[in-house]
Amino acid sequence: MTRDEAYQLLTKYLQNKNLIKHSLSCEVTMKALYRHFNEGKSSYAKATEDTWGITGLLHDVDYEISQKNGDVEKHGTLVFIPEKDTIPADILHGIQAHAYHYSKVMPENNMDWAITACDQLTGLIVAAALVTPEKKLSTVTTEKVLKRFKEKAFAKGADREEILKCESQLNIPLAEFVAITLTAMQTISNDLGL
Repeated sequence: MTRDEAYQLLTKYLQNKNLIKHSLSCEVTMKALYRHFNEGKSSYAKATEDTWGITGLLHDVDYEISQKNGDVEKHGTLVFIPEKDTIPADILHGIQAHAYHYSKVMPENNMDWAITACDQLTGLIVAAALVTPEKKLSTVTTEKVLKRFKEKAFAKGADREEILKCESQLNIPLAEFVAITLTAMQTISNDLGL
């Protein structure tokens, strides 16, 4: 599956501009995380980086249709997406695993855990940007995100336990995980309107 094919599938099922921006945030973060794991290694492969990116891009492809059908519990299963069979198996597994509470498909590898953790963190970072006077990612720092992370009432929808899987499952300290994600998102700040 190419990135263009993935984007066409995404925009067929997601109409909400903020959800599309969220998907773009996860895409760029997933690519950055792949590079983090493979920096300077002979195992680095552009095709695999693209796989990680497409997993991030498509992770919420069924979110709106699941809500519309009144079956939020089916989010991540892709039962409402007829094109499900066209999605490569590893990407499909990552999509399903990111919503393991609903799909019952457990994360098994770094890609699965990366989308599970960054899905939640990107939302927290956007919220941190929106409360700045400039409403820009360029004014957000890792320290500001970490401070907001500790505030339970701030961006309550961002599941801190899932974000902390970066440490327990990916062996990336929280501060470093925030820095990777924030830096990645800042590279597409124009696309995100932030």
